[in-house]
Amino acid sequence: MIRQAIIPLAGLGTRLLPLTSIIPKELLPINGKPGLEYILDECIEAGIKEIILIVSPKKKIIKKYFFNDSFYKKILKKKKDKRIENEYKKILKYKKMIKFVYQNNPIGTGDAVLQAKKLIKDKFFLMVLADDLIINKNCSKSMITVHKKYKCSVMASMTVKRKTVSRWGIYKINRKLYSSNFLISDVVEKPSIKNSPSNKAVIGRYILPKSIFKKLEIQKKGPGGEFHITDAIRALISDDHKFVGHTFSGKYLDCGTMNGYINSSVEISKLFD
Repeated sequence: MIRQAIIPLAGLGTRLLPLTSIIPKELLPINGKPGLEYILDECIEAGIKEIILIVSPKKKIIKKYFFNDSFYKKILKKKKDKRIENEYKKILKYKKMIKFVYQNNPIGTGDAVLQAKKLIKDKFFLMVLADDLIINKNCSKSMITVHKKYKCSVMASMTVKRKTVSRWGIYKINRKLYSSNFLISDVVEKPSIKNSPSNKAVIGRYILPKSIFKKLEIQKKGPGGEFHITDAIRALISDDHKFVGHTFSGKYLDCGTMNGYINSSVEISKLFD
């Protein structure tokens, strides 16, 4: 059973400057709702019971967002507003499920995940990247179903145009499995079009084994001086740990760039027209 999720949030968000000079990118509104809440709702709907948010000391405002009770109580004492009351109840629901871990320096997703080692209880856990929104269908929920079927690690996949493979991490496919799933034999970061093993790209949803912490503890820094979760995954695959790629059926939205952030607001607003 997958009961815990890790969400790394310590990144600097430089691609969304100047907005992120004051507000963390995860709290920027998308159609009137912080982007992070879409990720939390996805996790909750997928059956997750505990969510570990990994933040940096410079992003303590994310914690304040969920622990600002006095602010809401003062307003509700003066003004009986049903909308504000419902928003506060929602925040309280999130707060009961959330734990915070600090990553003092944003040196990669691998290092971020390692900070949560002491809190992970089960053999497998979910990791979600907040930059990647998937709408219309719950990707995490469908991945948990795949995990139950194959009893192994699962990574989200999206088919991309061959000419764009150099922008992505790309899967090398061992063999196809039932439906939209395949067995992964490797992950290649940003390959050339000529050397790309497929056009199946890595998207920010992972069901990872607790054993990945042993790999992360001995892992060396990769390109850019960061610890990449992909390197630890590749090490597990080389040790014959089974990883299944799952081609999800929802719609992918990239919230990590300015154009992507603007487009995400437009696409999500269409759902409520």
